[in-house]
Amino acid sequence: MNDFELITGYTPGVIGRVSELHSLYYFENWGFEEYFEIKVATEMSEFISKYNEADDRIFSIAVNGNIEGSISIDASSEKNKTAHLRWFIVSDKLRGKGAGNYLMKQAMGFCEQKKYSNVYLWTFQGLGSARHLYEKYGFSLTKESTGKQWGKKVTEQRFDANI
Repeated sequence: MNDFELITGYTPGVIGRVSELHSLYYFENWGFEEYFEIKVATEMSEFISKYNEADDRIFSIAVNGNIEGSISIDASSEKNKTAHLRWFIVSDKLRGKGAGNYLMKQAMGFCEQKKYSNVYLWTFQGLGSARHLYEKYGFSLTKESTGKQWGKKVTEQRFDANI
C-alpha cells in the first residue's frame, strides 16, 4: 500500500474534505446528520486556527491530488504531555487497503517522537475495524457511556494509550 502521497501539516481544502469524508461515511452507515458534519468542520477549523507545528500534526493521504484519508494529533490544548488523536477517516476508495494502518503509524510515530506520555481518542461502540487498529497501536478502552456528543445517541468510548 503506497499508491498515495503523504501530506503532513495543513493543506488547502483539508477541513472541507475531512468533514466531507466523515459526513458521508457516518451518514450512510450510522445515520448521523448535519449536526455531526457541522461539529467536525467547526472543531477542525478551531484546531487549525491555533495549529502549532511544534505540538500538533495533520497527516493526510492523497490519491491523484485528492485527500482520501486523514488523522490529526492535537496536543496544543492538552497538558502533561497528553495528545488527542482526532478526525481519523479513510475514504471507501482506500478502506481495507492498509491506509488506516499507515495513518495510525504516522500519528503514533509522531507522538513517540514528541514524547507524549498519553494519547487518547473518542469513538463509539460498533466501529470494529477502527477499534482493531486502536488496540494494535496500544489503545485500551478506559471509559464508556451513552451520550450524544455527535448528535445521535450512541455508546461513546474513550480509548487511551500510554507511550
